[in-house]
Amino acid sequence: MDTKNLASKPIFFEKNRVFRVYTGGKLFADFFGDDSEDGFHPEEWICSSTKALNKDSTDEFEGLSTIEGTDIHFNELIDAEKDLMLGNRNGLDVLVKALDSAIRLPVQAHPDKEFSKKHLNSRFGKAESWVVLATRENASIYFGFKDGVTKEEFEKAVEDSQTDKTSMERLLNRIPVKPGDVYFIPAKAVHAIGYGCLILEIQEPTDFTIQPEHWCGDYKLSDTEMYMTLEKETALSVFDYSYNLDKVENECKKIPVTIYEDKGCRKELLIGKEDTTCFGVERYVIDNGETEALTAPCVYVVTEGNGKLTGDNYEKELKKGDYFFMPYCCKDKYTVKSNAQLTLAVCLPPEV
Repeated sequence: MDTKNLASKPIFFEKNRVFRVYTGGKLFADFFGDDSEDGFHPEEWICSSTKALNKDSTDEFEGLSTIEGTDIHFNELIDAEKDLMLGNRNGLDVLVKALDSAIRLPVQAHPDKEFSKKHLNSRFGKAESWVVLATRENASIYFGFKDGVTKEEFEKAVEDSQTDKTSMERLLNRIPVKPGDVYFIPAKAVHAIGYGCLILEIQEPTDFTIQPEHWCGDYKLSDTEMYMTLEKETALSVFDYSYNLDKVENECKKIPVTIYEDKGCRKELLIGKEDTTCFGVERYVIDNGETEALTAPCVYVVTEGNGKLTGDNYEKELKKGDYFFMPYCCKDKYTVKSNAQLTLAVCLPPEV
């Protein structure tokens, strides 16, 4: 296989559904245009060079994307053609997912870089962001502790969750969501995606989750699934009790800011440097227009509409649910245009 040729143009991928212990996926049918139903593969890992951490998994490639029409995994192509793919970067250092929840996910928090370095032998934590793409009726998220919740109350709720499946969610703020909502979820902030959310998630490139709730729907979590490889006390130290509803609404719910508008195309900033240096999220909204030249390396996801990716003697039709990686060597050579309407999420790795 000519890896240099593969790495010298926009890269598309095979479907990459990942097993989770929660159910979902039905909303993928409309988004990806397939026959998805609710089941235990409710996540599509997009342009992924990150391995999924699933208990008892025997798939050494689980979570890793495969280049369309080949048997080459994305991380293998990066290793083979790093300069073409990433320029002076050592890794892509961002993970993008689409996920659809048919139930509430376990109450959880993720480590920050400092915790990961000390306890998990990683330079990455798991700050993340959510762009709500679609919802079922009464969709919601749970984010931040209710005022006055103490460490002792939370730890008691952890124990109570063995027999009371609502003991932990009662301590969190339930927030209804709708398509278009954008949230930044800092590392260590308590949260849970609720029922009925199709979300585009942009995050640090790990699968690190501390989820001390004993049940996920009808599935009983093991200690490893709750606390990873950590002692319980160490794992629970991840949770930051300062995240209440005011902090969530004022610091974590994001309002898109227009940073560019011309010739039928608006570019918006969703998650910027003031939120995190771990990644960035922008969005093009095209109405019978064309984007500026696309930056790279970068992950792009078509979240609405139809159009065309063109440039450098290349042309490919795009539709909702399509996604692609733009290698570094393709920077400023391609644009996306639409004679109607198209929305394109721009998922940026951290600056180097």
